[in-house]
Amino acid sequence: MTITNKKETTEKPKILIVDDDPLVLELLGISIASFGYEFIEATDGLIAIEKLKNNSFTMVITDMMMPNMDGMQLLNHIHAHYPKLGVIVVTGYTGTFSYTDVIRAGASDFISKPFNTDELEAKINRILREQSLISKLEHLSNCDPLTDLYNRRYFDEKLNEEVHRANRQGYPLFLALLDVDKFKPYNDAYGHQAGDKALRAISKILRHCTRDNVDWTFRYGGDEFAIITPHITREQATNVGQRIIECYRKCNFDNTGISVGLAELIRHKDASWEGDIHDLIARADKALYRAKDNGKNQIVHDET
Repeated sequence: MTITNKKETTEKPKILIVDDDPLVLELLGISIASFGYEFIEATDGLIAIEKLKNNSFTMVITDMMMPNMDGMQLLNHIHAHYPKLGVIVVTGYTGTFSYTDVIRAGASDFISKPFNTDELEAKINRILREQSLISKLEHLSNCDPLTDLYNRRYFDEKLNEEVHRANRQGYPLFLALLDVDKFKPYNDAYGHQAGDKALRAISKILRHCTRDNVDWTFRYGGDEFAIITPHITREQATNVGQRIIECYRKCNFDNTGISVGLAELIRHKDASWEGDIHDLIARADKALYRAKDNGKNQIVHDET
């Protein structure tokens, strides 16, 4: 059985343009479309905030002097809630807001009206290049180089984040810990390259069997892996684990297998967040070792 990576999609940058002048909005839209990028319009800061909630943007280009909420207030909001979003300030009121003012407030760049199309394109492209570089550096920092799954350091960060979100929004969250059965004998018999091949195969299986942009997959360490899976029932989480076990079995890595321990987040009264996260990991780990003690190559639930 061949497992392939999920299809990677490269989306065009989407830019939110904010200005209360219809003519400026039209000119910005024509320019951005000519650069090959998508855009959505907003006529003031309040409308822009609603657009930000309901869309995924790469960048915001905003005027400063607008009704209801001006550009500086919008800039402060973006800096607080969308810190990775690039912002270009476009204004004719250079005497009111200086370049230094907007950069200190979190803007990526500043351009004066009437804007020059070539200058605007150059500034947009520079910000996109910087965002791409930062994304690549974050990927290198957060991912395991062998499997390209997220690493243990990022697991700790993401589990803390997802546990808080699940509790706040009131949906279930499961943690699955996976371990390769009889991996050391396999590695000793066939060599580290064969062992690495098995680990890379598992990373592809985990991506294949989990949901894009919902589940989180990690190389937990050595031949151990982890999945954080929110918005899911116990039965559904079990089915995911069983699919992983079956997909790996079909890869025919000698007599190795996959054992899975599954635990659901429980928020204990008067317990700290750190304590509940530690408890979740401990219960998944105990379930994993019961799976191995019970004969391996199976999924076991925490029964707490």
